[in-house]
Amino acid sequence: MPAIKWEYTTTPLLIHNTTAILNTWGSEGWELVQIVTGPEGGLVAYLKRPLTE
Repeated sequence: MPAIKWEYTTTPLLIHNTTAILNTWGSEGWELVQIVTGPEGGLVAYLKRPLTE
């Protein structure tokens, strides 16, 4: 069985709209990997989904 290939993206998260932002990405097949504090203090979400070839 071949290994799954992934594509990744990052997106800033606005505190007052976090759920809507994540639900939008999730509806497009993106899975949340982690949330970290960005270099300027805001939150950044890291997401992945299987790469379609």
